[in-house]
Amino acid sequence: MTPHTHDPITFSVIQAGLTAAADEMFAVLKKTAMSPIIYEVLDVGTGITDARGELVSSGAGIPTFVGVLDKAVKRILEIEGASNVREGDLFVTNDPSYGGVTHLNDVVIAMPVFAQSELVAWTASIAHWNDIGGMTPGSMSTTASEIFQEGLRLPAVRLFDGGELLQPVFDIIMANSRLPDFVRGDLWAQVAASRRAASRVAQLVETYGLDTFKTALENLFEEGERRARAGLALLPKGTFRIEEEQDDGAHWQAEIRITDDTFTVDLSGNPDQRAAPYNTSRDGAVISSQMIFRALSDPTLAANAGSFRPLKVITREGTIFHATGTAPHGYYFETRIRLYDMLWQCMARALPERMPAGHFASICGTVLAGDHPDTGRRFTMVEPQMGGWGATAERDGLDAMYSASHGETFNCPVEICETRYGIDVGYKRLNESADGHGQHAGGKGLSVSYKPRGRTVLAGGYSRNRVPVWGLNGGENGGTNAIAVTRRDGSSESYAFVSGLVIEPGDEITISTANGGGWGKPTGGNGRNMFPRG
Repeated sequence: MTPHTHDPITFSVIQAGLTAAADEMFAVLKKTAMSPIIYEVLDVGTGITDARGELVSSGAGIPTFVGVLDKAVKRILEIEGASNVREGDLFVTNDPSYGGVTHLNDVVIAMPVFAQSELVAWTASIAHWNDIGGMTPGSMSTTASEIFQEGLRLPAVRLFDGGELLQPVFDIIMANSRLPDFVRGDLWAQVAASRRAASRVAQLVETYGLDTFKTALENLFEEGERRARAGLALLPKGTFRIEEEQDDGAHWQAEIRITDDTFTVDLSGNPDQRAAPYNTSRDGAVISSQMIFRALSDPTLAANAGSFRPLKVITREGTIFHATGTAPHGYYFETRIRLYDMLWQCMARALPERMPAGHFASICGTVLAGDHPDTGRRFTMVEPQMGGWGATAERDGLDAMYSASHGETFNCPVEICETRYGIDVGYKRLNESADGHGQHAGGKGLSVSYKPRGRTVLAGGYSRNRVPVWGLNGGENGGTNAIAVTRRDGSSESYAFVSGLVIEPGDEITISTANGGGWGKPTGGNGRNMFPRG
């Protein structure tokens, strides 16, 4: 029998082992997935929770995706009951009402880990699947008025029952995708990732003992909370309010109340949910709030459940930040990132020397679907875009970065785009806009030209299409985001949100993302430092 060990070094070894296991999940996904949105763009998140669904460790990937995993596991436990979860089970969910949190394209795979016949942890991943059915290729329709129109809903169901594969569930998933081969490959990649991490967790328990393993997790949560409260103590106390107009004319508002003990985000005064795909779940709003709190209180250490114990989030059921029932969620990510950006702006006004100006604040998700002009094979390209980040009190903003909630992801390489999809890339360069001047200038956005060689269907969602990126401390506003189509006859159309738009060979799609906001009043010249960034 392994002796109980309660020394800090052993705890650190176990905690590091859990982080390594989450990173290994990420590596498995990257190496085995079928879709470039996973293995090139890295539109995924991996993590490990304790038996209750409390976040323990996270791998690389999108921060807001990692924030989904603990909530998904807790919802699975709520639905199934811990006593009904068995060794060898494996669950899948994508529905916001059943732990999916985001939209139907983002699929969570969660696996319970048992040791000594006891549930000790969960390994979980989330990844964007190219097509999950619905009314438009890529499953991201801008005209959906109910979630039923957005694709297949997977309400926290078993893929494996006590180790036995449930083939009918796999068959249902494949039958509801326009890209069944890709969905099958991506699904098995996530299964493999969970299994690999589960074996690592089991090894840790076997090596150090169950009691020591559990105590190490509690120690980790306590350390996360201690660091969060230390960071909270350094923040200004009081009530900070913001109201911001959106592109569609709606007014959003937030109130952040900071005391010695709590960081409260109150979103209760916002518009009702819409019969349009621009809602997010309460969990989605919590994730945006978690990211702001995390950035302000303790941005260095990997997050765990203890990191968020001082945070409270208030929402009103039935609003765009707490959508319920059959509300569609297809473009939830634009709502969530604009919420994140609004909360960031609220605190940046109070801490202008510490926080950057606004960034382009949109995923600028672009979906191109069709048949490859050479091979005839059906494809769906899903690509988030890059844009400019805001300047700070010390430097210019960064050029062509992914949105602040999107983590260390990548663009789809030109070679992949042209080879896998038959879409010529005319150019991909920094945009030439002069927006975002200041004592320090905002980072540059991006300009991209796509020229599909075959008939293609376009969908996309670009926020900050009308209301520009905000400057800070006297800095000028940055630009706006847009996607446009120039037809063969020379006519052109510009969009913020669009789906089901047919692109013919000879048409050109042009993308423009915004510069970040400037910081401080311009001092002359072009508002950019003369020396390159270090």
